Amino acid sequence: MIEHELLFLGLLKEGPKHGYEIKRLIEEELVPFIGLKIKSIYYPLKKMEKLGLIKKDVGREGKWPEKFVYSLTPKGDKIFDHLITESFLSIQRPYFNIDLSLYFLQYVDQDIAKKQLRGRIIFLRRIKGELKAIKSKIPSSKPHLHIIMEHDLDLVEAEIKSIDRLREVLR
Repeated sequence: MIEHELLFLGLLKEGPKHGYEIKRLIEEELVPFIGLKIKSIYYPLKKMEKLGLIKKDVGREGKWPEKFVYSLTPKGDKIFDHLITESFLSIQRPYFNIDLSLYFLQYVDQDIAKKQLRGRIIFLRRIKGELKAIKSKIPSSKPHLHIIMEHDLDLVEAEIKSIDRLREVLR
């Protein structure tokens, strides 16, 4: 939940937003850059409201129906500062689904392993191309998104290099 809190509090740090606006920002701008899966925005918002991190006001524009507008409380602002600072130091060992397969590599026919690893390289190169395409569409006014894409590209490149080394061992 810490990542969700950081996400929602960070979006509200920019200023008050209604639920649809939060959902749109997550889906349109953040999904390509973060690994979080958000099923519902309203459950975490309600939970953070109960904790006093955000407040919910009812707003209405013209003849449109009422909508809830969420904003950061001073407590939420303080928690955001704490979470963002902690997240820079939070390091978890990355887990790749291939690691389990590599553990049992001795039981796999080497020709099959080589074929599958070649397929993985092709897939990783496709991902790399997609990341580059996404990066090329990021406006220069959002340098933080360029930094995220560079980081992701570095990780994909490291995975390609690692798989290439493994393929050399299997020859």
